[in-house]
Amino acid sequence: MALLLVPGFMADETLWNDMTAALARFGPILHADLRHDTSVEAMARRALASAPPSFLLIGFSMGGYVARDMARLAPEYGKRVEALVLVATSTRPDTPSMRQRKGAVGHAAASIAFSGLSRTAVATSLHPKDKHNEAMIERVRAMGMRLGGDVFRRQSVLDRPGDIDRLHAIRCPTLVIAAAQDQLRSLEEAQELQAGMPDASLVIIEDTGHMIPIEAPERLAEVIVPWLARHAS
Repeated sequence: MALLLVPGFMADETLWNDMTAALARFGPILHADLRHDTSVEAMARRALASAPPSFLLIGFSMGGYVARDMARLAPEYGKRVEALVLVATSTRPDTPSMRQRKGAVGHAAASIAFSGLSRTAVATSLHPKDKHNEAMIERVRAMGMRLGGDVFRRQSVLDRPGDIDRLHAIRCPTLVIAAAQDQLRSLEEAQELQAGMPDASLVIIEDTGHMIPIEAPERLAEVIVPWLARHAS
């Protein structure tokens, strides 16, 4: 067995650093590469093309959209997703205001030197108690700086199509995890995800914001590890 991890917007494999030891029991840990493509489906197909014949799958935030497409597309590649974990993500499409902001980034960002995600934007993704946690803010910003401006432009204009009408096609056991104090994704969005899939359960982690793998990695592992152990063949 192997475990494939899919990061979120402007996040890299270091997102999972504090959970690696706990997750290693499930076999080799692989990381999806979201740097190159301009659609969720293309990201999913790239990840599947190099994935093993069967694997466990975890998607965080934007990576949750990619992971769900992977679960739906997996049979085309002769690959099987044994179990799926979706962390701090949504089934909803971009709102008109989001699409407008993305269009502005797509037209303007190419001529602007990338200096990383702003501290204000990063602080919004954290629990209010951590909005001045410089070490945590800099860790998130450092991921973005490593990925760079080209990736920022591609991921900023990426369309996140809603898939509530396609959730029923995901048949593998699925665990939806939400953060109680997530300022980017609501509990209602997590509930929509759970309700739309035939074999899904929902867990809410208290006292953390959107960046659960960084803010509360031990508690996240305490939820994921026993659940995956029950569903891994």
